[in-house]
Amino acid sequence: MPTATTILQLVPPSRAASTPPPTLPETGFVREARLLVFLPFSHSTLWRRVSAGTFPAPIKLSERVTAWRAEDVRAWIKAQGDGGPPSG
Repeated sequence: MPTATTILQLVPPSRAASTPPPTLPETGFVREARLLVFLPFSHSTLWRRVSAGTFPAPIKLSERVTAWRAEDVRAWIKAQGDGGPPSG
């Protein structure tokens, strides 16, 4: 019967362990799928916030491509952190 150590040695390491965490670019454009990795809400909430004006509007790059300016998203994220109660 294999021991726990033997079983652990047979399982290959996870690919996720070797991939670096995603980062939001400093400049450029970010498509929705990548953007949602950095936001604490869903696709539906993203578009609801865009419609309400509480999240930056995307830019239409072509007929079928919509993206957000990374600078706008970074500014929005920073503003969320600045809006909290002061510490101390």
